[in-house]
Amino acid sequence: MFFQPQERLCLFIDGTSLYSASRNLGFEVDYRKLLQFFRAKSNVLRAYYYSAVLDTEEYSPLKPLTDWLVYNGYTLVTKNAREFIDHNGRRRVRGNMDVELTVDMMEMAPHIDHAVLFSGDSDFRRLLESVQRQGVRTTVVGSIKTTPPLIGDELRRQADQFIELADISANFMRRHIENRPQRNAAPPVRHPADQMSEHDED
Repeated sequence: MFFQPQERLCLFIDGTSLYSASRNLGFEVDYRKLLQFFRAKSNVLRAYYYSAVLDTEEYSPLKPLTDWLVYNGYTLVTKNAREFIDHNGRRRVRGNMDVELTVDMMEMAPHIDHAVLFSGDSDFRRLLESVQRQGVRTTVVGSIKTTPPLIGDELRRQADQFIELADISANFMRRHIENRPQRNAAPPVRHPADQMSEHDED
């Protein structure tokens, strides 16, 4: 990994993507240690965490995490998620934060030297290309060791540096978790808010 101690660095964490990758790799993220890990390497100006949340229920499984993040060095960016029924009749939650993340990175680009993106979404390839033209170095953190790989090849090639999440997870792992069995027809593991219907089935 290539980081410079004095460079101005900003973290952009796609909450859904990081949750999916870490869950697939069998661990939970300790967000305090994650921030400490990068602060030990560079001058972290800001750490954004993006998540869509449901406001239709009294309690969200995301609330303890989002409340903690706000008071512990993260800039929380949320919007209301949309609830729908999938083709199997199960309740699902969908909330895309691509626009919010893109706007924030573009606005921060003139003020930073290095952008670290936690996401595997190839739609961000064009965003990285744009901030690179403004002189910002880019790192993408994702995983090709998951099944299936949770990072797009286009995004990985565009980044100045790719970091395999499994290779650095020991630095900010809260605990190991047992992977759920793979289901042929099931979608990839998603954010905690996406798990509500699965909990009902269990």
